[in-house]
Amino acid sequence: MTKILFVCHGNICRSPMAEFVMKHMVEEAGLGEDFYIASAATSSEELGNPVYPGTRQRLAREGISVAGKFAVRIRAADYEKYDYLIGMDSRNVANMLRTFGGDPDGKVCRLLDYTDSPRDIADPWYTGDFDTTYDDVCEGCVALLGVISTHNDVH
Repeated sequence: MTKILFVCHGNICRSPMAEFVMKHMVEEAGLGEDFYIASAATSSEELGNPVYPGTRQRLAREGISVAGKFAVRIRAADYEKYDYLIGMDSRNVANMLRTFGGDPDGKVCRLLDYTDSPRDIADPWYTGDFDTTYDDVCEGCVALLGVISTHNDVH
């Protein structure tokens, strides 16, 4: 089983969007049982809060529900628990490395590092642009799934 943790600052916009987009993609591909997918925050300011309305509404347009998701924070123990630790931007990655005490196994990177156009995913909390964030998340999840499928021989 491949275990993926998506991480952003508050775990209310980008990382839950990536979590539920990826869950949807693997279910659609008939691979749901081959994956454990979750998301978390690098900060504590949104802990226990539900997914931000803009993210909920954008995913609902695709028929994707985030029901039951509440913000949680990454822990050092997550490094051993997950195969892929995916930040949404460079700041998330820096904060993840601080929490994990480094990245000896090379598990930590940005989601869009798996694409042909590596870059940060802008935070829609600040931009208000949930459509662009959704498009970036989808691009990254497709690329990540492709890498995992090739690496793990997932069909």
